[in-house]
Amino acid sequence: AGKIKQYGFFSYAANEALHLSEQERTTMQSIFSIIRDELNSRIDDFSREVIIAQIELLLSYAKRFHKRQFLTRQVVNNDLLQQFEDLLNKYFEEKAVNNGMPTVQYLAETLNYTPNYLSDMLRSLTGLNAQQHIHQKLIEKSKDLLSTTSLTINEVAYQLGFDYPKSFSRLFKLKTKISPAQYRSTFS
Repeated sequence: AGKIKQYGFFSYAANEALHLSEQERTTMQSIFSIIRDELNSRIDDFSREVIIAQIELLLSYAKRFHKRQFLTRQVVNNDLLQQFEDLLNKYFEEKAVNNGMPTVQYLAETLNYTPNYLSDMLRSLTGLNAQQHIHQKLIEKSKDLLSTTSLTINEVAYQLGFDYPKSFSRLFKLKTKISPAQYRSTFS
């Protein structure tokens, strides 16, 4: 039970199911058959140990096949990456001022995925999870506003959905190693 928490794919929705090849399906079914046979045979001192070992083997294969599907379903994943980027751009253009910062939950639900699946997919394609993508887009948008408009730093923060300008300044400095004011001064 303790080990099962390390498998993030248990929180995925049905439409994010593991996509198996025929050979992979056969492998998984054979493990299920071994578990079923063990459960239906006479229980002895080793039954529990054998069943647990088979479940661990099943989970190891699931982890392998799960990681592989992100590589073999590249076209589908690239489409999702483009949809994610488009949604993020649209959010910052239309909703951030009134609705605040976009959340991974909101973006995932809008794209009909779970937050964990979306983050795993993005990480497999770009090395960044969904939250890191949001921050990256936020910094990109803030740099654009700081360099091309006369908005104050507070106004830039509110435009991007921050409730508190200090939070914006702190995140900007964390990600860029300079403050928003220092960044703006490089364009003066």
